[in-house]
Amino acid sequence: MYLVKTPRLIQALFPGFQWRHETEDRVVHLTFDDGPIPEVTPWVLDQLARYDARATFFCVGHNIEKYPEIYDQVVREGHLTGNHTYNHLDGWNTDNATYFRNIRKGARMVESPLFRPPYGHLKPSQARFLRRHYQLVMWDVLSGDFDRDLRPELCLDNIIRHVRPGSIIVLHDNIKSFDTLRFVLPRLLRFLESEGYRCTAVPVHRHGLHRTPETAPALEAAL
Repeated sequence: MYLVKTPRLIQALFPGFQWRHETEDRVVHLTFDDGPIPEVTPWVLDQLARYDARATFFCVGHNIEKYPEIYDQVVREGHLTGNHTYNHLDGWNTDNATYFRNIRKGARMVESPLFRPPYGHLKPSQARFLRRHYQLVMWDVLSGDFDRDLRPELCLDNIIRHVRPGSIIVLHDNIKSFDTLRFVLPRLLRFLESEGYRCTAVPVHRHGLHRTPETAPALEAAL
């Protein structure tokens, strides 16, 4: 069970998370979770390039470790990256010390102030701590591309019906979602262009937290 559109009530109850970008401009923010992997991520990059679209990739550290050249391609082509833990841990099922160590390990792979918890799951104590060190990026449109019981046409319709200026949309560059993503992404990009939307990376608003080789050790020590 999951909600395609994150209700405003939930967004209001958790103001420490970024659910969308408050703007009147016709921009949307496509995000891709779980990569990079050779079977999917290069294809995603090719689709984005056709529409001069920029996106944000929430990367699993272990995948970066295995496929550094694909991660480098993501960055080289002008996309933003964020931390998605080292090996996709569920915060609800993980004690805090283990979870924070896993994020720190992922941070050594991803130099970014952005963090998205796998499955969107964080305990309140985890959220309170991580908010001090990361911009916690959630979403207001969950495509459902991971749901193998959802027809690709309905997945696309989920997004089109709920997208609005400033929406943060979740897609996945993983094997499980690829059959659906192959149908959805080209059509979604075509639709967004026809409606006058620009696709840009999630705006970074946590000033001073951007990772550089000089600042990364301090943030890693805090975690």
